Amino acid sequence: MTTGAQINALWRHPIKGHGREELSSITLAAGQTMPWDRRWAVTHEGAKTDGSEWAPCANFSRGAKVPALMAISSVSDETAGTVTLSHPDRPDLTFDPDTDARAFLDWVRPLMPEDRAQSTGLVRAPDRGMTDTDFPSISLINMASNADLAMHLGESLSPLRWRGNILFEGALPWDEEKWIGQTLAIGDARLQVREPIVRCLATAANPDTGERDRDTLGGLDRLRGRQEFGIYAEVTQGGTISVGDRIELA
Repeated sequence: MTTGAQINALWRHPIKGHGREELSSITLAAGQTMPWDRRWAVTHEGAKTDGSEWAPCANFSRGAKVPALMAISSVSDETAGTVTLSHPDRPDLTFDPDTDARAFLDWVRPLMPEDRAQSTGLVRAPDRGMTDTDFPSISLINMASNADLAMHLGESLSPLRWRGNILFEGALPWDEEKWIGQTLAIGDARLQVREPIVRCLATAANPDTGERDRDTLGGLDRLRGRQEFGIYAEVTQGGTISVGDRIELA
């Protein structure tokens, strides 16, 4: 069954809460997050995890508490095992998150407010990305829903605020909510839509400047009566997906 939607952009976030990376295509595996998405997470002084397994987002430094982090962009070199981070207020940093956490901590410290728990290390769960969900999720963002919310706010709204994996166009605003419980066919892959995404204060921050400049949560409350935007899905059949691929209901 057609949805009228197709992939507009693909993004992953190698270090949870610390940078986004645009892709043209990616190969998904059943039961896994997008490769190198949330591969690492940044613990803080109040963390109650050693990173050996999945843990809730409260254990990690993230944009909900530190809006400046939302302005980080990243580029991964999977062969070398390195990530390059960029931020308008910091020099670029290329490092191996598995072996050079100190270089990262020194780089990010000037972005951290003094009254917040400071970052303490980088962790990587051995078998999955450190998504906000307790299952390995892929997030999908409807560009038409973003445009509808922007119109309601009376202000421009970058879709990068939502930190999604798959951004799509061609569907009606909020159509994605009708897909919950259904299977999506995208390229060679199949994804089971599990649940809506409950949003946090990170989305209030401008992804170019790292400053809070939009009342996204209040806008969602007024427009939708709940702070949900986008959907989480789980890969049930692996395959390659690319920008321009159609999204169908299987």
